[in-house]
Amino acid sequence: MTFGLWTHESFLERANSIPGLLIGGRMAELAKSRIPEGVDYAALCETALRLPDAVQMLTPCSIGNGRLRVLPFGICALTLYDRHTGAGVRVEPDAERIEPYDTLRAWLLGELPEEELDARRFLAQLDEAGETILSVRPVRVRRDMLGPRPMDKKVRCPLCGSWYPEHYGGICRSCQGQSPYEEGHGLSLNQQRMPAPVPIPVEEAVGKHALHDMTQIIPGKEKGAAFVAGQELSAGDICRLQQMGKNRIYVQENTPHPEGWVHEDDAARGFARLMPGEGVEVEAAPREGKVNFRATRDGMLVVDTERLERFNLVPDVMCCTRHNYSLLEAGTRLAGSRAIPLFLSRPGFLRALSVLEDGPLFKVLPMRQANIGILVTGTEVFQGLIEDRFAPIITQKARQHRCNVVKTLFAPDDADMIVQGVRDLLAAGADLIVTTAGMSVDPDDLTRKGLTEAGLTETLYGVPALPGTMTLIGRIGGAQIIGVPACALFFKTTTFDLVLPRLLAGVPITRLDLARIGNGGLCMECKVCTFPKCPFGKV
Repeated sequence: MTFGLWTHESFLERANSIPGLLIGGRMAELAKSRIPEGVDYAALCETALRLPDAVQMLTPCSIGNGRLRVLPFGICALTLYDRHTGAGVRVEPDAERIEPYDTLRAWLLGELPEEELDARRFLAQLDEAGETILSVRPVRVRRDMLGPRPMDKKVRCPLCGSWYPEHYGGICRSCQGQSPYEEGHGLSLNQQRMPAPVPIPVEEAVGKHALHDMTQIIPGKEKGAAFVAGQELSAGDICRLQQMGKNRIYVQENTPHPEGWVHEDDAARGFARLMPGEGVEVEAAPREGKVNFRATRDGMLVVDTERLERFNLVPDVMCCTRHNYSLLEAGTRLAGSRAIPLFLSRPGFLRALSVLEDGPLFKVLPMRQANIGILVTGTEVFQGLIEDRFAPIITQKARQHRCNVVKTLFAPDDADMIVQGVRDLLAAGADLIVTTAGMSVDPDDLTRKGLTEAGLTETLYGVPALPGTMTLIGRIGGAQIIGVPACALFFKTTTFDLVLPRLLAGVPITRLDLARIGNGGLCMECKVCTFPKCPFGKV
């Protein structure tokens, strides 16, 4: 019997001294035995080590024919699935079942390099254990991963000449800085800098044109371009230049535009075209290689921080922004960029553009005026034993964001009544419900239980910030949910103030987003709170 290009016997002969390949073959055989006859299947490996080799040797699935996907998860797991429906089986070594077999365990946990394992002992234990050490469970592969991979249109890299998939950007990945070589191909940025322009004495500059803007600084009064690039210099300008401390200057006549290099203003114009997204505009035409950006509307600044970092790793360019998720008014400056030297090498310029071609670096999202329903929980408040102070606090913060409070309800520490309160707020038209208190581990705090019974989904509970760690975020039907812990009664600013604006701006919040708040999530509890003009929650 043959599988792929290998018979079962020839595979065993080849894999006999390679532990990872041996167990990969067992996993492939087991998965195949669970796929119905005649099913057109594909494979998915969650590690790039050994397992894909076994799949390509024993099945018709390979990376080359597009029927094998390799995910860099580092998990020894294999899935075979129907290419049309996604239904399949996932096979993975079971850590508990493998525990009695010391050599198999050492391999699975990476306790020894594969070449140092006793291959004969490994094979003996694998034969003894058989399929008992493998777990099998049905899975369904996401629909977007089904079907053949689309063909990539190829274009030629303008720097190194190689043909590469167009969607990688304006230059190939090697020339973007991902080259695997220490020198040679793909290292187009490893060039000598452009020879410096030749200066001339300022007295000889009459009738010539300035090569670049020349800034004059008057301490405490002004800083601006006294002379701009291309300006013809007169005899009267010579004295002013000397007063500015300019004894030698660069002029265009002495420095022709070099081939293979991009002037700072041309580079800045390229950045100005690609960096801004919706709700952002360029303040003014680039000058001195600089360009600034401002908000065209009130809203929340969203920065692609990963690509901003990649852009700033490109030599000789920079971009800086205000903090991600800052709330801005229309007209507020939010970012600035510039080319650092007078001339950028064309490879460097194209590499910078390649980072920007995937979409804008920043945008300003409008914040909706939500219809907020407030559910104050707690038996002591419900029974009037103590006066509620939560509703006024939440109402004030809602109005700061131009939201409308449609209804405020009170419920005791009773899950059924909390469920009813949620339903009443939804019926009143609330599309964002804020519950207060009842979020701790106290056995009488039943707000989370009530929300769950009301249909809470997409739940995130716990934020690495103080105060407000026990904040809850979720959704019930079409309404967003925020559970506010009791600390909001005592502190002017909590995680509620970080979360609410993001929900109003429609910014998705994941567990990773919340984890990142931890760096900067410690409120200093200042006597005079200046939030948001402070580091709290800045990412």
